[in-house]
Amino acid sequence: MKVIEINEGAKIAYEVSGTRIMFGDDDLTINVAKYQRSFPNHLDICADSYGTLYTGLNDYYVAQLDVPAFAYPEPEEPEEGVDPKPVEPLPLNMDDVTLTLWALT
Repeated sequence: MKVIEINEGAKIAYEVSGTRIMFGDDDLTINVAKYQRSFPNHLDICADSYGTLYTGLNDYYVAQLDVPAFAYPEPEEPEEGVDPKPVEPLPLNMDDVTLTLWALT
């Protein structure tokens, strides 16, 4: 996972386990793979004035996640006279996810 720090100051603690990211003291857990689509997806993680974390916009930016679009394996040549099998997307590669962190205020 690529991590970008936007500004100076303390950032929210986070932990990565598989395709899940836990923010704070397990205040918010996001299974990033559930947000992967056929197009790149962007998630805002914000906090309200009490420090409660939300996905979507609120009082303060805490982090942003940029999730890549589905990747697909190279198609196989179908046998003659056989319909090609549907191609399933590859599992999410967390190395392709970008986490942008904002200073906590």
